[in-house]
Amino acid sequence: MLDIPLSALEVAMVQTGARAVDTLRDTAAFAQGVERLGYHRIWYAEHHHSPAIGAFPPVVLTAHAAASTSAIRLGSGGVLAPNHAPITLAEQFGTLAALHPDRIDLGIGRGPGTFDEAIARALRRGAGPTTDAEYEGDVAAILSFLVDEVALGPLPEPWLLASSTAGAALAAGLGLPIAVAHHIRPDNTQAGLERYRAAFTPSRWCERPRVLVCVETVCAETDEEAAWRIGPMDVIKAGLLKGLSEIPFPTPADAAAHSFTEQERQALAGFRAQQAIGTPETVMHRLTQLAGETGADELMLTTPVYDLGDRIRSYELIKKYSEATAAP
Repeated sequence: MLDIPLSALEVAMVQTGARAVDTLRDTAAFAQGVERLGYHRIWYAEHHHSPAIGAFPPVVLTAHAAASTSAIRLGSGGVLAPNHAPITLAEQFGTLAALHPDRIDLGIGRGPGTFDEAIARALRRGAGPTTDAEYEGDVAAILSFLVDEVALGPLPEPWLLASSTAGAALAAGLGLPIAVAHHIRPDNTQAGLERYRAAFTPSRWCERPRVLVCVETVCAETDEEAAWRIGPMDVIKAGLLKGLSEIPFPTPADAAAHSFTEQERQALAGFRAQQAIGTPETVMHRLTQLAGETGADELMLTTPVYDLGDRIRSYELIKKYSEATAAP
């Protein structure tokens, strides 16, 4: 039985044949659907210059979703610190927290949010990749500005996103809750959590280690249907293995017709085995297993499937199965 909160990560995939504005409109319907199902929080990821993912600022999506819902927690997962002035992030999320008390999260990450070096430099006003010291300084400055400069009332809940032991060490040193990107680098999950728990220092933000694990999750009535729905994301991942980053998000039919090499098939199967894809029983078994292996306090599900209805249905099947199998 899985007895920890379940949450959602919204990546805002832009389907082939659709417009980015259509995906943008879907985000409100998704937030309302996930809230109705009883999920704990929704986070929005920052991406730029991708034909498959909308370039929608997390702070804007958070504000829009907060106005469209009533109780679910909302925030960034994450906003990328090197792309923004620390005081700007503190002001934006501090304002949201004042407008929507006890509902706003500030998940902070490091990556550029793009594979295009020119776009990354444009985001950083010509600067190159951030150093470890610069990133650590940015995160510390955001936290400081939240307390010393913004402080309009209830503060947003800060989290540090991590996919490596270095990120885990920073979260531990700052005494922040950690959100582990198992859906991106699952092989780093256990080592990162060991580092985090061993080095954790209590702070005003967090008294003890607190762990959220994000996992790619696609649930359907049958394994075959789940495989059909995850097919477009398999095409995206296979492209990344070849160094191709600008790939549109294909339809499931186009994905089913895609030809994968044997090496790609093996890599995709290995990755999929560490996520949660299949029937409700299969998915819940895997989520329960992952929660036990990691000691997670919360699981966040990211469901990159083509159709909004199928995406919400995946979350619905998981909730229904969880409730049906819960202890009386």
